[in-house]
Amino acid sequence: MTLSREQLAALVDHTLLKPEATDADVVALLKEAADLDVYAVCVSPSMVPVAAAAGGVRVATVAGFPSGKHVSAIKAQEAAQAVASGASEVDMVIDVGAALAGELDAVRSDIAAVRAAVPDSVLKVIVESAVLLGDSDGRTLIDVCRVAEDAGADFVKTSTGFHPAGGASVRAVALMAGTVGGRLGVKASGGIRTTADALAMVDAGATRLGLSGTRAVLDGLG
Repeated sequence: MTLSREQLAALVDHTLLKPEATDADVVALLKEAADLDVYAVCVSPSMVPVAAAAGGVRVATVAGFPSGKHVSAIKAQEAAQAVASGASEVDMVIDVGAALAGELDAVRSDIAAVRAAVPDSVLKVIVESAVLLGDSDGRTLIDVCRVAEDAGADFVKTSTGFHPAGGASVRAVALMAGTVGGRLGVKASGGIRTTADALAMVDAGATRLGLSGTRAVLDGLG
């Protein structure tokens, strides 16, 4: 797929989720995001007030990050507080262990709790696709994407970028996009470091990209 620099930038959540990030780092992120004309920034929940105060760029955040092993009520409260502080989008992590165990009702309930807490915000559901896909035929990943749709998600998202199994892959994105069929967005995130990687994800069906090295990726398009 051929995209212009501006078209690719419009798909990007410019991301800073490092534990060591400071207020100054977030302010710098916002300045760079405005310069690059990206879609949004994605920061940790505690950094949402700083990002919102800086202004000028849409703010996304995370909930239950990065393990997903949080009580659903805590994820929901975390999401609600972040939205109250200025976030307009929330990327929540599912309980990956529950998904692998086939406990899909629990996964659905977890997502639904966060959805109910932020009914007017964009909700992206991080499924850790590298874990769910593995060497299998993708059935677990497909099932979880369907559960996310049932629970009211707006997007399914590949990865936190923190799991040792890896981040986004073309195979996972294609499978996710085929499952949600354009009814939900697909965010590819985790390990996307080159222009070729980013374009491959979009070609596979990604409608949003989570990037930390955004400038380098965009510079590949001139």
